[in-house]
Amino acid sequence: MQQSVTVGALLDLTKTLAAPLFEGKTYPFEVLPLIQDFILALGPTLDPADYKDCGNGVWIARSAVVAPTAYIGGPCVIGPQTEVRHGAFIRGSALVGAGAVVGNSTELKNCILFDGVQVPHYNYVGDSVLGYKAHMGAGAITANVKADKSNVTLRCRGEAIPTGLRKFGALLGDGADVGCNSVLAPGTVIGRGSRIYPLSMVRGEAPAGHIYKDARHLVKIK
Repeated sequence: MQQSVTVGALLDLTKTLAAPLFEGKTYPFEVLPLIQDFILALGPTLDPADYKDCGNGVWIARSAVVAPTAYIGGPCVIGPQTEVRHGAFIRGSALVGAGAVVGNSTELKNCILFDGVQVPHYNYVGDSVLGYKAHMGAGAITANVKADKSNVTLRCRGEAIPTGLRKFGALLGDGADVGCNSVLAPGTVIGRGSRIYPLSMVRGEAPAGHIYKDARHLVKIK
């Protein structure tokens, strides 16, 4: 087991409604095939005083602010105090936490955004898990399918971890910050509190608590 990319190393499960989904899992990517069914089971249990059942498998917190031009496909849960801005495209199987921002022209698909996540400008987040208060700068995206369409392997610290998944974007630990116009290759892991330089192409693991310039230039955050 590679400890640095486990659920416990990356994520604070008190900051998401999806906590039960991670129970018994070693790595966060294990939940990706289960998100759709989890949301469909979760939605009817949400307090109608706090969440509006919009039909078609969509539940939106009454305190959330959703632009009329945003598209939200089910199944989906949008948490309290979250802002979904103009032109956002939520394709479905997305659980967005409390106090999050889904920005203009941002696309979400089969993903979990913990509380406080910001994907505010022109982002694509697919088949991914973004931890508490993770942030993606303008134009930063997760690439979720390999060019040869083979299954994604998570590679970190010399170890290859088979995922069995053809579609798997990225795992962002709590507080991770991805610079503008960066691309996270399929199976990328950004450790807690790490910062990715703008215009980066990240593959494999960026370890927790580091500034990532490229694979050979990592600077520990003091």
